[in-house]
Amino acid sequence: MAVRIRLRREGRKGLPMYRIVVADKEAPRDGRFIETIGSYRPKQKDDQLTLNVEKAREWIGKGATPSETVASLLKKAGV
Repeated sequence: MAVRIRLRREGRKGLPMYRIVVADKEAPRDGRFIETIGSYRPKQKDDQLTLNVEKAREWIGKGATPSETVASLLKKAGV
């Protein structure tokens, strides 16, 4: 099973909120996921990114590959 760390969209129109989730590569964008490791709110001025760094490192160590956007967010968080 190929596992990816990616964004799952939530929120409402014009005010997006994303959860950073670990999901199977074949699962739909807003479908099943294995675990939530953080959230990202791009429209918020402060505290845009909330991330459990230990869980992110643990999943990357297990072989999960982050999407391009999540990779940039992880880099910003220092993972």
